[in-house]
Parts: sequence; structure tokens; C-alpha cells
Amino acid sequence: MVRSSPTHVGRRGGSDGDAIVIFASSNVWIDHCYIARSADGLIDVIHASTGVTISNNYFAHHDKVMLLGHNDGYVADKVMKVTIAFNHFGTGLIERMPRVRFGYAHVANNRYDEWEMYAIGGSANPTIFSEGNYFIAPDRGFSKQVTKREAKNGWKNWKWRSSKDVFMNGAYFVQSGYGSIAPPYSRIQSFPVAPGTMVPALTSDAGPLHCVLGKACGYSY
Repeated sequence: MVRSSPTHVGRRGGSDGDAIVIFASSNVWIDHCYIARSADGLIDVIHASTGVTISNNYFAHHDKVMLLGHNDGYVADKVMKVTIAFNHFGTGLIERMPRVRFGYAHVANNRYDEWEMYAIGGSANPTIFSEGNYFIAPDRGFSKQVTKREAKNGWKNWKWRSSKDVFMNGAYFVQSGYGSIAPPYSRIQSFPVAPGTMVPALTSDAGPLHCVLGKACGYSY
């Protein structure tokens, strides 16, 4: 669990069995981890956390993978900015890769090896930019859509865009909204996003690295 200060414990609830929780914090990087089979979620970014990067991780065998935003009434999460890049969403995943409330999520150059319900979802008018991802839909005909909006009305104005994505096995992304969706990066934070066709190679080292002194680190999972 990552908190804004060592003494800030905060309110704990029954859904605190997450593998990683980022709570009211900023400038956090989760990189090259293997995360699976947690009691609740795998990663939660909540309570106005921002400046979070989740990259080069391997996720597998779990239901609720990643939650960005506390709940639909917690408007302080509008400041949230999260980058999800170069991750491999592997076998046995069901939903929330991620699920976003308020805030901004840049989902770039990730590999999705199927999902049971959906891959990217949200509520409370989040902004989501899916760029250069590689989506492989499950064989089930009713689960081909990458996206899911929890709201029945008003979502057509939400900014959800897809660019340079690759859709396999019938996968498709329902776009919405108008206006600019460019990531709010500073010049030093920006990075080139490759086309989705490059993602299998870019994510081949996702997960923990095996490092030996004097040698290049390699994929260990």
C-alpha cells in the first residue's frame, strides 16, 4: 500500500485485499511486476492519486484487475492522471484493465490476451485514450467489445478514443466524445507510442526481470 505519508493510515474497509493500493499519493511507478490471484483487486489508484505510471507488468488469473478512481461520488479524482503502458494482460482475466472514474488514463502499447467481460471500462465521465494496443477478443461472441460504460445515458459525450490499436478475433472499441484527447504530459514525460502491431515484441519482457551482475536483465516469468 502506498500512502501520502507514513502516518496516514486512513479508513479501511472490507475490500482492502488489493495486491497494490495507491492512496492520496503522487508520482508513483509500478514496473516489471507479476501480479495475480489477489483477494480483491490487483491495483487500485484512489483518493486523488495522480502522476501514476503502471508499466511492463504481467497480469494473470484474476477478476477485477485495475481500478482507477474511488467511487462515482468522489469528484476529487478528477485530478487523477495515470499512464498504463507496455503491460501484458495475460490469461484468466475477467474485467477492469482498467476501470476508470473521473480523471485521465492513457492506455498505450499493452497486450490483451482475451477477457471474460470487457477490457477497458468506466463511469463518472473519465477520459480514456487507448493508443497502440493489441487486443485479442475471446471466442465468445458476446464479449468482443473492448469497452464498457457503466452509465446508460450521457456516455456519448465522454472522451474515449482509440488510435493505432490492433483488434484481433473480432475485438472492437466503441469511441465517444469530441475535442482533444492528447496526453497531458510535459515534454520530458512524453514518449513515442508504437503502432499496435509492435506490441507483441514490446511486451515480451513484461513481468519480473532476471538480472545477473555484468549481464543484461532478461524476462524471468
